[in-house]
Amino acid sequence: MSPDEVDDAGAWTWPNLVTVIRLVLLPVFLWLLFSTDHRAIAAWLLASLGATDWIDGFLARALHQVSTIGKILDPVADRLLVIVGLLAVAAAAGVPWWFAIATLVRELIVSIFTLVLAALGAARINVLWWGKVSTFALMTCYPWFLLTTNPHHRALATWQHVFRDATWVVGITGITLAWIVLFAYIKPSLAALRAGRQGPRTL
Repeated sequence: MSPDEVDDAGAWTWPNLVTVIRLVLLPVFLWLLFSTDHRAIAAWLLASLGATDWIDGFLARALHQVSTIGKILDPVADRLLVIVGLLAVAAAAGVPWWFAIATLVRELIVSIFTLVLAALGAARINVLWWGKVSTFALMTCYPWFLLTTNPHHRALATWQHVFRDATWVVGITGITLAWIVLFAYIKPSLAALRAGRQGPRTL
């Protein structure tokens, strides 16, 4: 075991603070989107929340501040930000509901699948590279969709029409890869489950 796996840094750590700040900013995003006309600011805030999802994990490893509560709080925050973000963008008419639902169903399947594997004692699964690509594409396209719509159904500028077409390319690529990668995880998940049940071998 590594030191990070043995020692619990407790609740009061820099990584947990970053996670809490990201959660606190989520209502700010919703307020900006639905209670003001500052849709562009809301889009940039959502993009920032998505782009910084790696910071808490990086700090936990770099500062040796891995904690039990952080292991729970970080993935919960990530899923909450994704689910609330995509539903909010759809509710604001930023994307069609079919696209948001396709993303949401995939996220729910991943969350349930992860919980089931953990409950069954499966070993850790390495994240597939294409999975990272699909996640990046989806986290990128939702803020971009917001930037290419206007509150009160105001007419789009020329750059918004062009940018929206590009955003659709990124979005369709991301959602397609996300579903393909979901099925690609079946084989390594079964291997991780077998490895976890066998446990560490002793000489």
